[in-house]
Amino acid sequence: MPSATSAIRSKLPKVGTTIFTRMSKLAEDYKAINLAQGFPEFDCSPDLQKLVDKYIRQGKNQYAPMAGVMGLREAISQKVFAATNTEYHPESEITITSGATEALYVAISTVVNPGDEVIVFEPAYDSYVPAIEMNGGIPVFVTLDPQYEYIDWEIVRSKVTQKTKAIIINTPHNPTGKVWTESDLKQLDFLAEKNDLFVISDEVYEHIIFDDLKHVSAASIASLASRTFLCGSFGKTFHVTGWKVGYCLAPKEFTAEFRKIHQFMVFSVITPFQFAIAEFLKEPEHYQSLSAFYERKRNIFNDAIKDIGFILKPSEGSFFQNVSYKNLSEENDLFLAERLTREAGVASIPLSAFYGEETNFRVLRFCFAKNDDTLLRAAELLNKVIW
Repeated sequence: MPSATSAIRSKLPKVGTTIFTRMSKLAEDYKAINLAQGFPEFDCSPDLQKLVDKYIRQGKNQYAPMAGVMGLREAISQKVFAATNTEYHPESEITITSGATEALYVAISTVVNPGDEVIVFEPAYDSYVPAIEMNGGIPVFVTLDPQYEYIDWEIVRSKVTQKTKAIIINTPHNPTGKVWTESDLKQLDFLAEKNDLFVISDEVYEHIIFDDLKHVSAASIASLASRTFLCGSFGKTFHVTGWKVGYCLAPKEFTAEFRKIHQFMVFSVITPFQFAIAEFLKEPEHYQSLSAFYERKRNIFNDAIKDIGFILKPSEGSFFQNVSYKNLSEENDLFLAERLTREAGVASIPLSAFYGEETNFRVLRFCFAKNDDTLLRAAELLNKVIW
């Protein structure tokens, strides 16, 4: 008789160790500079650290309310209203989550039932498809070149069927750095309304946008906001990815269902950190200066690698830069990423990891959320590679 452990039927049979874990482990093994995984090398503001310490010492160390500390929900409501002119009620339309990944998973779980189709733009962040499949849904891909200039909405429309339940968007986009335009959001609004689709909008890089471009949130179009779960995070904004403090904004009826699932996943999120972020948000310059900070780092990195022979379009947002090496090598992108880690001492992410099927775009993703000397040292090592 087979044992219970040998009889486990995997719910994610195609999923193994993530590419981020794999490349970070390789970087550690070879003592390489890790420009693969997307986390800042630098610490958060000392003022924010002091606020955490303040609220720990005040005894804010027990369970927060399931929906989140009210002061933080109120601060988010005010911040979003100032940016989009759309009001989310702190009591009934804002939920604090354990990072944006939980927000995305719960939003997908709220709307997707077995057999439902969900449109996903790829390359796509790697948590979307497993969340869809865990809920019995079927991902339907709109495949984009990793340095795409625009979205062909005729192709998107052709993917919609009677089974389509939702569409997931991400702007600024990981891994391409693409920032969606107002025209894109209006096209999405028209498509979603015509076909009565839910929208799940991943906007974690909302404050990291370059070259005078503007972030157009799904919340900024009233009709779109009325059918959208908007997922955000403070991890990227305040250099605190390890804190895992995110949020989901959604209409009252959506939020009620969202919270039914959220309460049985994590119930509540770390309390003193919520109080600290709420107070830190009172000074908007803490996040309004972020674009200039990262644009400078993008430029430092791109200038330092410009003579290697990569083909690159400067990232429009996020803290990632894609480079095409098709003029330099015929190698598979995973093979090259691993070789560069071992031989050059610089780790990156192969773009094929963000696609559902095998691709051969020959593009690598580098994270430039690092100290200047780290970026310059990585570029120096890459410049020494013999192709």
